[in-house]
Amino acid sequence: MENKIYDVVIIGGGPAGLTAGIYAARARLDCLLIDNYGINGQAVSTDIIENYPGFPDGIGGFQLVKNLKVQAEKFGLKIISQEVVFVNYAEKNIEIKTDGKIYSALSLIAASGAKPKDLGIPGEKELKGRGVSYCATCDAAFYKNKTVAVIGGGDTAIEEALFLTKFADKVLVIHRRDKLRATKILQERAFTAFTNKKINFIWNSRLVEIKGAQKVESIIAEDILTSVKTEINVDGVFMFVGYKPNTEYLKNILKLDENGYAITDDEMKTDRAGIFAAGDCRKKLLKQIITACSDGAIAAFSAEKYLDKLKGTEYNKQK
Repeated sequence: MENKIYDVVIIGGGPAGLTAGIYAARARLDCLLIDNYGINGQAVSTDIIENYPGFPDGIGGFQLVKNLKVQAEKFGLKIISQEVVFVNYAEKNIEIKTDGKIYSALSLIAASGAKPKDLGIPGEKELKGRGVSYCATCDAAFYKNKTVAVIGGGDTAIEEALFLTKFADKVLVIHRRDKLRATKILQERAFTAFTNKKINFIWNSRLVEIKGAQKVESIIAEDILTSVKTEINVDGVFMFVGYKPNTEYLKNILKLDENGYAITDDEMKTDRAGIFAAGDCRKKLLKQIITACSDGAIAAFSAEKYLDKLKGTEYNKQK
C-alpha cells in the first residue's frame, strides 16, 4: 500500500474518466486515473462517431479517446492500468484496492462505464470468442463473405450491423419488436441496406440458442407471436441487447438502482460524501460520449469543491 493520499482517484479511462482527469489536473489536484488495462470500452470500439460536436465528418472512437488521453497527460494526469476489485470507504480516506496494490484518496470519481449484457442462452458462453462477439468493430474482418446475425434494434445494434455490411455477405438483424428503436438516421441507412440486400430483418423474434461444435454454426430464433422456432445457419452472432454497469466494486458502498447504476444528483454526488460518479456507470437519461464528458467535467469540479471544504479552504471559483 502506498503511503501517499491522493486528492482524487478516478476509476475508468473512457471519455468520462479522461475528461474528469483533464479538469482535475488543470485544477492542480493531486490525481490518479486507474484504467482497466485499456480494455476496449464502448467509445473505443465504435467505428465512427458522428454526433460528437466539432467533427462534421465524424471521428473514430479510438482516435477520440486517444486524443482525450494525450490531452489529460499534457496537464499532468497520472494514468495506470490495473483492475479495481474493491473500495473501502471512510471519510477523508477512501481505499481503492486493485490487483496490484492499495491506493488512498480523499475523494473518488467512479467512471467505470458499462459492459454488454449476456443473454444467458445455451451456447452463448461456450462459443464466446468462437463466433459469439459483442464488438463488430473488433471482429467484423473475420466474417468477410460470410453470414452473421445481429441481435438487437437500438443504436448500437444498427450501427454495428451497418459496419458489418462492409465485410459480411449477409447481415441478419433479429429484433424482439416489429420496428427499430435506433435513431431515424440509422434506420434510414439500415433500410437502404435492406433494399440493397445487405441487411435482412427478422422481426418479433428472440434468440433462444446458439449452436456449434468448435465454432458458431447456426442459431435458433423464436417468433414471439407464434412461438415457432427456426434454425438459421450463420457464421457469427453479434450481441447488442443492452449494457450492465461496471459497478461491482461499489455495490456495498453506494446506493445503486435495481440495474446496478450509481445514483447521483446533478453535481454527480452519490450518497457517500467524497464519492462521485460519471458516465455510463451512473443512472441517467442519455448515455452518449458527449454526456459522459459533461459528467466527467462536473464530477471533477464537484470533487474540487468538496476538497476545498474538506481542507478548510472553501471558496467560490468561477471557471
